[in-house]
Amino acid sequence: MKIAQLTPGSGDNFYCENCLRDGAIVRAMRAAGHDIFLVPMYLPIENAAIDPDTQGPLFFGGVNVYLQQKSRFFRHTPRWVDRWLDSPRLLRRFGTKAGATSPRLLGDMTVSMLKGPTGRQAKEIDRLIGWLSKPDQRPDVVCLSNILLAGLAKPLRQKLDRPVVCLVQDEDGFVDTLPEPYRSRSWNLLAQRARDIDGFVAVSEYYGAKMQERLQLDPARIEVIYTGIELAGYEPAAEPPPVPTIGFLSQACEAKGLDVLADAFVILRKDHRLKNVRLRIAGGHSAADEVFLTRVKRELACWDLEGYVEFVDRFDKETRIEFLQSLTVLSVPEKNPVAYGLYVLEALACGVPAVEPWHGVFEELLEFTGGGVLYRPNNAANLAEALKPLLLEPDKARELGRWGRDAILGRFGIERTVRDLGRFYNDVVLEYNVARKTGGGNDVA
Repeated sequence: MKIAQLTPGSGDNFYCENCLRDGAIVRAMRAAGHDIFLVPMYLPIENAAIDPDTQGPLFFGGVNVYLQQKSRFFRHTPRWVDRWLDSPRLLRRFGTKAGATSPRLLGDMTVSMLKGPTGRQAKEIDRLIGWLSKPDQRPDVVCLSNILLAGLAKPLRQKLDRPVVCLVQDEDGFVDTLPEPYRSRSWNLLAQRARDIDGFVAVSEYYGAKMQERLQLDPARIEVIYTGIELAGYEPAAEPPPVPTIGFLSQACEAKGLDVLADAFVILRKDHRLKNVRLRIAGGHSAADEVFLTRVKRELACWDLEGYVEFVDRFDKETRIEFLQSLTVLSVPEKNPVAYGLYVLEALACGVPAVEPWHGVFEELLEFTGGGVLYRPNNAANLAEALKPLLLEPDKARELGRWGRDAILGRFGIERTVRDLGRFYNDVVLEYNVARKTGGGNDVA
């Protein structure tokens, strides 16, 4: 079976869970013998460590999509102009500013993409379909990395005569931040476009139930498959760190709660028993996060804590493992419920416990693994209280980490994800082909 995985790039400026997830899936599925290739969209994908031989060309280049949204002229430019606008060098520069797009324009582009062939990026859809239609590229199934690509589903199904499936993970967090009327328009279009998709995979029970409700899906059309990690290289540190150390591994932005963690850190430093506690931060940030990040740094400087806080620039796999092995505990205090929490899986694989807010996937994840503690969301004082026992009793922290690591090794290896995804894809393709042969038609709903 040939699988086309369509994955938007984030510019590789920050820890992008979707990019890392898709990269791990493609690598592991190919290692298991599946014929799968990744098709990057918007911006190049480099930090996901995908072999160039298993990647297609980039489609819907970020500069092209932006200009086609702004001007009718660029919706009709010849291919040589589009090719120049899709140059890696130009896209890298664009990627550093990608997060700074105005909310209104972002809403406009989201609605346009969800409109599919009637949106302003129709030229890009035709180019993608043309490439996927080539005999050596034609897939048996197309997988969309997220529901925001749902505008592509109907034209892909119709022109390729192949089923389209979709992974869902944290799209609500993006759509709900759009200004009105774009937020309502986007949710209405998403519910409509979801009918063009043959099956959905959610990364957690929590998010599967949430998207079933928001997309008005039949429960039979959405399956929960936990995305595991590639366990090779993830090992606990031989010894605990010489001083108690809290870690943050994610995009350094307001939504991820770095300011909440900074406030909790200030509170912890007031306890004389924790006068040496350190905070290490990794995961990068976008251009839109710079004002927020400056504010957090200024707040820490007001308490004379700059010397106890370290920002780690790189976040490739090797650096992430070294970073995690230097920690006593990890905390990413998400302000809103999230679907996945890849950083928790990575931390537990290194035997590092996690302290996370009591919402979204975390109750589910920490119940499965036993590798952490929950606290009241958006409450720095409660977060500090949850962190304190683990910082004061490193043996307790390592015991929680061991429990979590045992659960990760048993349940969250990427091989299990590959097995479940392979079965899911086979079922979808079989059902699609049976419907076609028996006259069931090409419509999902």
